[in-house]
Formats: sequence, C-alpha cells, structure tokens
Amino acid sequence: MPELPEVETVRRNLARSVSGKTISHVTIRHPKMIRGMEPSQFVDALMQETIESVERRGKFLLFAFRSFYLVSHLRMEGKYFPYPQRVEPDKHTHVIFRFTDGSELHYNDVRKFGTMELRDKATAMDVPPLAQLEREPFDPAFTPDVLAANLARKKKSPVKTALLDQSVFLGLGNIYVDETLFHAGIHPFTKSGLLTTTEIERIHAHGVAVLKKAVEAGGSTIRSYVSPGGKGEFQLQLAVYGQKGVSCPNCGTPIEKTKLGGRGTHYCPSCQKERIS
Repeated sequence: MPELPEVETVRRNLARSVSGKTISHVTIRHPKMIRGMEPSQFVDALMQETIESVERRGKFLLFAFRSFYLVSHLRMEGKYFPYPQRVEPDKHTHVIFRFTDGSELHYNDVRKFGTMELRDKATAMDVPPLAQLEREPFDPAFTPDVLAANLARKKKSPVKTALLDQSVFLGLGNIYVDETLFHAGIHPFTKSGLLTTTEIERIHAHGVAVLKKAVEAGGSTIRSYVSPGGKGEFQLQLAVYGQKGVSCPNCGTPIEKTKLGGRGTHYCPSCQKERIS
C-alpha cells in the first residue's frame, strides 16, 4: 500500500493542486529520503523551478519540471498534503515544498520508507527503477501474449508471487492480486508454468478490470491510505481481500487467509481450487 489505483488517485489530485506552481523553498527534515545526491543539491536544483505536470509510472509519482523529474515512491505510508497557506508541520512531515504563491505541499510518512530523487527527463525511463517496469496495464500494447511471456520467466513461482513482480504485471500489489485471482478463478499457489492460455487471458482481463474499477473508486482505503482528495471507496467492493471468514460472493464458502511469501493472501477454497500439476 498504496498500489497503482491509490497512486493514480494521488496523482490526479496533486495535478489539480500543484501543477503550474513554482518552488520558492524546500525543507528536508529526514535527509535519508533523498536518493542519488546530497539533500542540499536536491534543494538547490528545485529552487525557482515550476511543476509542469504530475505524472505516474506504475507506483511512482513523477513531478515533471522543465528538464527533470522528481521521482517519488510512497512505499507503505507516504502521503502528500497540499495547503493553501503556510502551516505548522506535524512530526511525520519530512519534506516541505513552499511555493511562490504562499501555498505548501507536505510529504508525510510515518514509517519513513518513501524516497525522492531527481532524474533527467531524457534518460529517466531508460534506467532503473523506471526501466524495469512492464508497460502500463491500460496500454493496449500490454496484451495477454505479453503477460504470458512474462509469466514464462516465472514458471516455477506461485502465480501470486509472479504477479507481484512489477516487470510481469505493472500495478498489481497484494490487494489487487488477490482480487484478480479470485475473479479469474485461480488459486494463488498455482505455479505460473501450469497456467493455460485461457487462464492467462482471464488473469489479464480481470487484472486490468480490477485496476480500472479501483481507479474509478479512488483506490482502497485500508488502514492509513488517504489521498489529497480524501479516502478511496474500492474497499467496499473487495470480494476476498480482508474478508477472512466472510461468505464467498459466488458460492457462499467462507473466505480463507494464508501466507505466501510473507504476504497475507485471501482466496475462496471452492472457487479457486489448488492445483499442483
């Protein structure tokens, strides 16, 4: 958390609130969040620069300036809060952007896992971490055949583990993998190499559909996620994630929860039959 739908929701709200604004001052209260350069260099580079747009690549936010991007990853708890005037930061506010119009943008992160770095626009997409990402799930070029080729590289991995890899299916995180596999009728422990062409087509179709619906609902507010525009509502539509013991919406069997790769994993034991060969 947050996953692609949440990051896209954050992007849309930030695009409305900070696009076109010029930075007059930056305060860094947790220097380790700044990657690739000294915090003082980061601050100097941003002085009097104008945010042209706010973009997204997978789960990364990209604040676009004239010649570079500020690449931001929210990790587990990162949040951006825009304010129309100067406000006193709380103890979890670690980076503050002040604009020439007197407004501010605060980056808040309870766990301090989030990162920020500046990347040249001309090369940002060609080097890690952005170069390691698959095409956007809503891109027509991301086809079931592309997904099949990606899964073929992970044939010995459980399908859930494979789908969490952003070079396989960009944007799927723990919540949306569980939802995708439920709607596709596939057990999360099924080895990727055992999937049929039809099953991969179902994963592709339901994965894209789940992400689109989640974006439309503003993401899922589970635990602490909130965007600059408020809380998401997709959690009200979740079929299996967080539903342990609740009746399956398809067959009525209680939803089960287990662990896979350290991740809580939800599924219906009736609709998603485990397969070992």
